[in-house]
Amino acid sequence: MKENYCLQAALVCLGMLCHSQAFAPERRGHLRPSFHGHHEKGKEGQVLQRSKRGWVWNQFFVIEEYTGPDPVLVGRLHSDIDSGDGNIKYILSGEGAGTIFVIDDKSGNIHATKTLDREERAQYTLMAQAVDRDTNRPLEPPSEFIVKVQDINDNPPEFLHETYHANVPERSNVGTSVIQVTASDADDPTYGNSAKLVYSILEGQPYFSVEAQTGIIRTALPNMDREAKEEYHVVIQAKDMGGHMGGLSGTTKVTITLTDVNDNPPKFPQSVYQMSVSEAAVPGEEVGRVKAKDPDIGENGLVTYSIVDGDGMELFEITTDYETQEGVIKLKKPVDFETKRAYSLKVEAANVHIDPKFISNGPFKDTVTVKIAVEDADEPPMFLAPSYIHEVQENAAAGTVVGRVHAKDPDAANSPVRYSIDRHTDLDRFFTINPEDGFIKTTKPLDREETAWLNITVFAAEIHNRHQEAKVPVAIRILDVNDNAPKFAAPYEGFICESDQTKPLSNQPIVTISADDKDDTANGPRFIFSLPPEIIHNPNFTVRDNRDNTAGVYARRGGFSRQKQDLYLLPIVISDGGIPPMSSTNTLTIKVCGCDVNGALLSCNAEAYILNAGLSTGALIAILACIVILLVIVVLFVTLRRQKKEPLIVFEEEDVRENIITYDDEGGGEEDTEAFDIATLQNPDGINGFIPRKDIKPEYQYMPRPGLRPAPNSVDVDDFINTRIQEADNDPTAPPYDSIQIYGYEGRGSVAGSLSSLESATTDSDLDYDYLQNWGPRFKKLADLYGSKDTFDDDS
Repeated sequence: MKENYCLQAALVCLGMLCHSQAFAPERRGHLRPSFHGHHEKGKEGQVLQRSKRGWVWNQFFVIEEYTGPDPVLVGRLHSDIDSGDGNIKYILSGEGAGTIFVIDDKSGNIHATKTLDREERAQYTLMAQAVDRDTNRPLEPPSEFIVKVQDINDNPPEFLHETYHANVPERSNVGTSVIQVTASDADDPTYGNSAKLVYSILEGQPYFSVEAQTGIIRTALPNMDREAKEEYHVVIQAKDMGGHMGGLSGTTKVTITLTDVNDNPPKFPQSVYQMSVSEAAVPGEEVGRVKAKDPDIGENGLVTYSIVDGDGMELFEITTDYETQEGVIKLKKPVDFETKRAYSLKVEAANVHIDPKFISNGPFKDTVTVKIAVEDADEPPMFLAPSYIHEVQENAAAGTVVGRVHAKDPDAANSPVRYSIDRHTDLDRFFTINPEDGFIKTTKPLDREETAWLNITVFAAEIHNRHQEAKVPVAIRILDVNDNAPKFAAPYEGFICESDQTKPLSNQPIVTISADDKDDTANGPRFIFSLPPEIIHNPNFTVRDNRDNTAGVYARRGGFSRQKQDLYLLPIVISDGGIPPMSSTNTLTIKVCGCDVNGALLSCNAEAYILNAGLSTGALIAILACIVILLVIVVLFVTLRRQKKEPLIVFEEEDVRENIITYDDEGGGEEDTEAFDIATLQNPDGINGFIPRKDIKPEYQYMPRPGLRPAPNSVDVDDFINTRIQEADNDPTAPPYDSIQIYGYEGRGSVAGSLSSLESATTDSDLDYDYLQNWGPRFKKLADLYGSKDTFDDDS
């Protein structure tokens, strides 16, 4: 180092000595190196002259990191032909010549002008030559030589990493390899001990050690426990010079972590756990949690729980919560405070993964006692049975007891219970229940044939807490009573062939009948078939009971004829097997029909038989032809009649019901020749005779009757209107409506005057309207409005 000047001076001297020993004499050369002090004096003061000799040389040495005040003398070049008169000039060329290395051209001394670092460059190649100073003529061929930088211990060891991290399992044996650290030294490993490293541990004892030559760190203590201390910090030193005094050193930090092994069993922190659960809790509900502590981590610390003993093993279960490593105790079945108030469980916690190397540390499990107390809860009433089935006979009177349901409060208070029927299950309100004792009764007679079973729901609730309610299904069976008489199973109808009396009777039944009964089978079959007592000796037919709920109807005689009687009604009595038996009389229809020789039916119609006896086929065809001709004639007549009665009114665009003529302009009285001719009103038929209607097209010319025509100059409006009405009523060509013409105002000077009352109603008129009373009942309304004015005035 720069501060160690004494050491550097010694090294320089040592280097110079090495230089002198590096040259071996072989033969004379042209250039040779030389050093200061090559002329020595004898003991008596005389100068001793060495004999000339040649040197083979090719390298110089220079100490690195020299920091003295003067340049370092590397060596001296001298030619054999140099006589010392200064005519020879030494030239230096090559790597670093002129910058790092300079030469005295007269004496040939070579100096290093800069501090050299072997780690940057270990050697330099130079070229030396002696030339004539005046002419620069080479006196000798150039010679190449090497200047090597001599190493000193100026670089401390360096580790590849500033810090290291390593893991080793806990409880490892002594000498277990942890990690190897490596350092390097930039100094020359071939020269001295500058690069010879030795490792040692500065921190981390007595737990770890390091091998001096390799840098391998090993455990130094047995049974190191991760749970006691998990992480260690170790400092390792690397020192050069073989670890001797004066060597340089470097350090690194190593963090060593103990990894976990399963060397600890789980342990409960307490010996007894106290828990409670309500009797109202449902299965699956959590009761409580237990936890065994295991200082190990990861899979080595996994714990599973189980119930190994106790009186509550059937009622409780335990599962493992792997996130929290807890044992969760849950309710498996409902508990009852009134039955048992406390339970005890023995819970075991065990490791999932066990390391065989540490099995001697076992057992790797632990047990604990869990005591569970059952808490009382306000429970709803409980029925003594999960369901009820009752029976009642049909047609039983209202108020008949069907059965009873019973519930009680399971709590210690034993509160009274009240009963009710869910009316959603008894919409017809067939039943009622006593709210105190639970007796169910009917409210009306029941019919089994309508409904054989009725299902209702009964509620039971505590008096003091209506929310505590229970329900139970009640099925009520309607028992059958023989209240339905048997009837024919189908509308039977029998047929018998007409025959003469000499023909033998057939043994085949005319018809086989059966019965149907709405009652249950106990009150139905067996059915008994018979004839009524009053016709038990019926001469025509008889009934034979087949004793299998069927019967056959047989003929007692032959010779049935459709001409005499084609239909027989046979009453049959059917009785059931109920107690008491029910019976009904059913009527069987038997028709007499015509049959062929094989007994197959041909016709059962008596009229057809008569027609066939009196008329031939040709006669029947003739009668049918006449009927068809008559029908055709009637249709033609009706068609012509309808065409003849079609209305002859010609409508251009639409069916006009009213023909209204409005005069918006004011006429000029008698002088206005374009105005309406009042003579038309006075003489509707015109001067030249009868004027036909203009709103219809007459079917034929209708001549008015002379006796109904008024006088030409008549102004009797009543007669005029009556005449018009009578003509319209008697005119067969007139439509069923009238043609109305409205004359709002005829103008001044009109002989007829104004028919409007609009103007006269607003003026003080002295007109006398009493004559309206003589116009008949049609003008009675006008007479009442205008004719009674004076009367009103007099009254006022």
